[in-house]
Amino acid sequence: MKINSKVTLLILLSFQLSFSQQMPIDFSDNADNFIAFNGSGFSFNVNPEDTNDTVGQFFNDGNEVWQGFYIDLIAPIDLDQQQQISLSFYQFDPNTHNIYLKLENGTNPDVEVVQNTSGSGWTDGLVFDFSNATISGTANTVSATGTYTRLVIFIDGGVSSAGTYLIDDIDDGTEPVDPNELDVIYTDLVWSDEFDSTTPVPVDPAKWHYQTLGPNGGQWFNGEEQHYTNRPDNSFVENGFLNIIAKSETFTQNGVELPYTSARLNSKFAFTYGRVDVRARLPFGDGTWPAIWTLGKNVNEVGAYWQTQGFGTTTWPACGEIDIMEHGLGAVNHVSSALHTPCAGCSGNTMNTQSFILPDVANNFHVYSMNWSPNQITFLIDGVGFYTYNPAVKDDSTWPFYLDQYLILNVAMGGFAGTIDSSFDQSSMVIDYVRVYQNNLSVDDTFAEQFKVFPNPAHATITIASQANIDAIKIYDVLGKLIQSKTENVTQVNVSNFESGMYVIQIHSGNRVVTKKLIVN
Repeated sequence: MKINSKVTLLILLSFQLSFSQQMPIDFSDNADNFIAFNGSGFSFNVNPEDTNDTVGQFFNDGNEVWQGFYIDLIAPIDLDQQQQISLSFYQFDPNTHNIYLKLENGTNPDVEVVQNTSGSGWTDGLVFDFSNATISGTANTVSATGTYTRLVIFIDGGVSSAGTYLIDDIDDGTEPVDPNELDVIYTDLVWSDEFDSTTPVPVDPAKWHYQTLGPNGGQWFNGEEQHYTNRPDNSFVENGFLNIIAKSETFTQNGVELPYTSARLNSKFAFTYGRVDVRARLPFGDGTWPAIWTLGKNVNEVGAYWQTQGFGTTTWPACGEIDIMEHGLGAVNHVSSALHTPCAGCSGNTMNTQSFILPDVANNFHVYSMNWSPNQITFLIDGVGFYTYNPAVKDDSTWPFYLDQYLILNVAMGGFAGTIDSSFDQSSMVIDYVRVYQNNLSVDDTFAEQFKVFPNPAHATITIASQANIDAIKIYDVLGKLIQSKTENVTQVNVSNFESGMYVIQIHSGNRVVTKKLIVN
């Protein structure tokens, strides 16, 4: 759910731009799909010497000197573990051809290795040795190290030469792994809403904020056609479910008249790292756009809950956005997950997205989940992972996800979801529960003893002392509500405004978290 994008969405963009694979690549399934550029073309073909073997076909039309092909990899190539990549190359002519293998999107500069072949037929096991690689764009050689997530192939690079070639069995010596394996399992329920009321009631105001003020001159971005309201007509809790109802009705709000109404809820809980599970049934009808997602707590969007609390210091997409589930951006039952960040190709029509086809989302409940660790974000449906975001380079442009995010539940109308069915009356996103899990990550006693909190009990200022580095501290009340978070001046915390009681301090040091109890009197 992009909050301010001017770019037209291409339907099923995720299949075209971000279908990622892992090594080895044997072209046995559609995921081994290279993206061609500068007039080249890629397709699957049959091995001319073995009709049971599928290979990749690479075509240059000769109109550009650097026509090429790339594939983005879920599991990066790790040159620290293995510096050789091999492949089999088939040519239909006896001429000499050069093959460039280039590695991009890595922890070190782009590197490449070139090999020459000649003679028609297969050349098997052609080895590209990155211990003697060239730094791309230079004449400098290097024993390449680090990890890379993009593999690029040029055939006859630097020469205007047309031709068709086959490649098979691209191998860096690694074994396939589950690309969506969770690296951290979160087990402690820290915040939830079970929507347990048996009679119609509004949403819990201690947990949710109605966002009704449209930031785009009184309405919303993306060409959306709804107003969000705080009326029970558009959202209420009953019989154990939250109902967010999109309705066809002329409604004036913020001085703007629009033909549809709905609701948009912001959680009054924000968190860094954890797992979100939302069990939901989605609305039906062309043009409906339900979303379960998060935004950075620091987003400066007018009317957003955390902006009203003084945290709105950062524009979108620098705040980071995690789309756990969206429906309406493709065919019926086509749901998608995405991430929006400031890097090139990552904001509006983000390349960091993946889709999944489900049966009958309007009548069946599914659990839409996001597992967010310091190293990766994995999206799951009904407990099964289908997309993991783990950029090789994590900086503010690719990974603003080291700060708090908050949850948003809404149903938009129109915009990127397309033309609204002229017969649309109303439809609901029905949510059974929203649950957030985190961990008090276990560390050995010796490490935990390096951190001291004093005085304890306290009523004014506490000191957190340690010889180990302290990256951040977070203080929660006994209900799991985040009370304070600091990434600067972390050794001194003023608790004079805290209510008397027990609190939990999480002290973040590298990839470990130490938990301390604090009594305020």
